[in-house]
Amino acid sequence: MTARAPHKATYTDLVALPDHVVGEILAGELHASPRPSSRHARAASVLGHRVGGPFDYDGDGPGGWLILYEPELHLGPDVLVPDLAGWRRERMPEMPDTPAFEQAPDWACEVLSPSTASIDRTVKMEIFRREGVRHVWLVDPDTKLVEVFRLDDERWVRMGGWSGDAKVRAEPFDAIELDLASLWSR
Repeated sequence: MTARAPHKATYTDLVALPDHVVGEILAGELHASPRPSSRHARAASVLGHRVGGPFDYDGDGPGGWLILYEPELHLGPDVLVPDLAGWRRERMPEMPDTPAFEQAPDWACEVLSPSTASIDRTVKMEIFRREGVRHVWLVDPDTKLVEVFRLDDERWVRMGGWSGDAKVRAEPFDAIELDLASLWSR
């Protein structure tokens, strides 16, 4: 009996998923995750507003970025949907009118869920490294922890970790102070 090669996931597999899940293709495998919990959604929403406002759209901060919620990224053979991603305007002066982005972001943020944390910390971090994403934030609403990583000579350097109600200045958005308590508020 001849063993069959494992099926490599395709975009057709991804679009066939039901609407109530988030689908990604990571290292050739299809991953389907339930929609995030309210704590997860709250942390992502508040963080997007706190960072997006001064760096993207409100004009009261340093600007220079395009920040998006859950963009679909087509990075090599992988299809990822980070919770937040940002591109420096010098690399992406205008947002393309497209359903997916093939240009790797400069910053990605994953809000961890129990069902996705191990994939976010391993497979997705490796894809972000391979594609040259300069900064990654991992936000855990269950433990109220934010970890910040910078890509340095093709390896991740942990720039810091903050928890609870700390007030943080974290790169690449260290021009503003982020009150972590706002991420966990109900």
